[in-house]
Amino acid sequence: MSDWRYRLAQNRGTLLAFVFFVVMFAIYSSNHPAGFSANVVQTAANKGVLLALVAMAQTFVVITAGIDLSVGMVFVLTNCLASWIVVGTATTAALGVVGVLLTGLACGAINGLIVIYGRLQPIVATIASGAVFFGLALLLRPVPGGDVYGPLADALTGRIFGVAPASLVALAAVVVILWIPYSRSAIGRAAYAVGSSESAAYMSGVPVDAAKFCAYLLSGLAASLAGLFLTFVTYSGEASSANGGSYTLFSIAAVVLGGVSLFGGSGSAIGAIFGALMFRTIGDLMFVFNLDPLWQPLFQGLVLLAAVCVGSARLFQVRNRLELFP
Repeated sequence: MSDWRYRLAQNRGTLLAFVFFVVMFAIYSSNHPAGFSANVVQTAANKGVLLALVAMAQTFVVITAGIDLSVGMVFVLTNCLASWIVVGTATTAALGVVGVLLTGLACGAINGLIVIYGRLQPIVATIASGAVFFGLALLLRPVPGGDVYGPLADALTGRIFGVAPASLVALAAVVVILWIPYSRSAIGRAAYAVGSSESAAYMSGVPVDAAKFCAYLLSGLAASLAGLFLTFVTYSGEASSANGGSYTLFSIAAVVLGGVSLFGGSGSAIGAIFGALMFRTIGDLMFVFNLDPLWQPLFQGLVLLAAVCVGSARLFQVRNRLELFP
């Protein structure tokens, strides 16, 4: 297989997600009352980046053939925490941001340790830990409220030079700083190997436990970035189980729509990001076409079901599991 065909096969899911997102957003903006304006793009970007960061968190774990059902609750917990500590002066706000990110890392570390040393299935371990994280969020914010450092929030949710959404620039920075070095590192390649076949990776001397632990650690970090950004958008914290559950399910849909295999070993966080933006645009399309709000959860559920089915359909076309990883 030639180099360009290999690269195309490797990035097919990401490219398809990108194309579908562009087409859907073009339809959305052309039918929006305000048209394709800076305000419309900024609002859509701020909503999309929230899900994109949670989808990135999910991707780290799914690549290892696991699944993290606590990402939504880490998202909620760090949102509540940020509304307490990312306040005051620029210095105290910066320390608060560090505290929020360390909390996300701690949540990811707890998940990783339970899965690796507790020998529990990821789905069971993360359901249990997610309940604990939500309980902590309730302790912090029994009722919605709080505040955040305004200048930082405005800078990250506004527009750069009055044109480009700052949230998209921040998301691109996260990809460059977090995802690209990870995916090209030895531990990142080990995560792909573990997702392809854990037993084969172990027999080949791949550090399986380290790869899994790093994946959960980065998942917690990405989810905490999402929680932090939610605080910047809303200027408050809220311990909402509905929010946590929805973002967890939507992150799975975004991952599949972005071409990441739920069976592990293939895919990219960049594809998951475009899958998240595409999933958000579906909701926006329902708004501009005046779909009855009562029907929207049903439609989103059908999209989620279709995404999972599409992600699994390729299994029926292969005779050898190795064919799943071109």
